[in-house]
Amino acid sequence: MKRLLLTSMLLFAAKLAFAAQPEQPPAGWPQLPPKAPVSKVKLVEPHLHVDRAGKGTPRIALTFDACMGKTDPRILSTLVDQRIPATIFVTARWLRTNPDALKVFLAHPDLFELENHGQNHIPAVDVPTKVYGIAAAGSPQAVAQEVQGGADAMTAAGIPQPRWFRGATAKYTPAAIMQIRGMGYRIAGYSVNGDSGSLLPAKMVEKQYASARDGDVIISHINQPTHAAGEGVAASILALKAKGVNFVRLQDIAEKGDDDTTN
Repeated sequence: MKRLLLTSMLLFAAKLAFAAQPEQPPAGWPQLPPKAPVSKVKLVEPHLHVDRAGKGTPRIALTFDACMGKTDPRILSTLVDQRIPATIFVTARWLRTNPDALKVFLAHPDLFELENHGQNHIPAVDVPTKVYGIAAAGSPQAVAQEVQGGADAMTAAGIPQPRWFRGATAKYTPAAIMQIRGMGYRIAGYSVNGDSGSLLPAKMVEKQYASARDGDVIISHINQPTHAAGEGVAASILALKAKGVNFVRLQDIAEKGDDDTTN
């Protein structure tokens, strides 16, 4: 009986030891990079400001991400009707499903600057991790594809070669920033989060926009027509205009970004 019990214990211990061994790929398979724990991945979320007007009219840059999905007519019509210039970051995914909105943007080159938001709206992070639950590109090669794929889709759609890039989630590793800069881009951070990914209620959006000061760069989203945030964005644009704000595009004014994103 004791011998049987001892044998069972030994077998149980062997199973535990085997289970603790990392799973190995079959012989000949390519080696994948190890997954980096989220807590060990250093991500930065760069800030961006445009040159302040000082004693003159407050100067603010409106930037919008067109990630995927549709287009918010409340925001687009406000920008066009009120003649408000803005910088729009588009993905290849958004371009495929929004030809009519693209025509509006292209018909108003004096208002809209179109820039690169990537190919598939994947965080431009060069190590395996997740950002806000979204799987990152995971390697330098995948970061390059996300950036270049977005640019290729833009030029194929008749948009001038982009000069700015903003990745999904607007977070990067320092190494990815260096890589993207090496591809010829400035990286667009922001200083005011206008709608928190289009998740805020309209009144909260209005408070965020009202906090903007001379030289701020506001980020919002123009691809969520069913979200309440869009109502707040449209109302906030009108409120800032009523205050006499001078709206500028990134291509029109000197700017300064931290984390080596623009200088």
